[in-house]
Amino acid sequence: MKDISTDPKQQAILGSAFQAFATYGFRKTSMDDIARGAGMSRPALYQHYRNKEDICRSLVQHHYDKATTAVSEALCARGSVTELLSAAMLKQGEGIAVLLASPHGMELLDASSSMASDLVDAGEGALQALYAEWMSQEAAKGRVHLPGGASEIAATLTTALKGVKLHAPDFEVYTARVSLLAAIAGAGLSIK
Repeated sequence: MKDISTDPKQQAILGSAFQAFATYGFRKTSMDDIARGAGMSRPALYQHYRNKEDICRSLVQHHYDKATTAVSEALCARGSVTELLSAAMLKQGEGIAVLLASPHGMELLDASSSMASDLVDAGEGALQALYAEWMSQEAAKGRVHLPGGASEIAATLTTALKGVKLHAPDFEVYTARVSLLAAIAGAGLSIK
């Protein structure tokens, strides 16, 4: 997988692709659309990516790389259990606003899931591991009570977050529901 963190061309390509997919949908977006938005020729784009599917896979990997970093940082901050969960869960969903505002949002999520299921599974697994490790550490500090295994609780939370993402009609509802989920989870885990 390409490292886009420091490569401006990669950043331009993926930024252009994300905008084009959100605007036109995955199926109707052409490599020409992506190249034009990235400020390069189509042959230059093909030096970086074979096709739209390859670009989609890089977008998925980039999303999970950013999400795991953001969630890790949020869980390491200071705050109540609910505040930390809320911050982490909202950070995990950064970028969802564009998908929820796009008439092609569900198509993009479906395309990502079908073309990059291995990356989605690995990314979700990494997020679950972060939450599980954090819960175990918080339990060791006496800040939370785990009514089950940390890994199973983390899997339940990340699955619930996916459900919120799939069923929120817009970003405002999404953030409200994520905050509510964090409050419920935080209240259930916190030791009074």
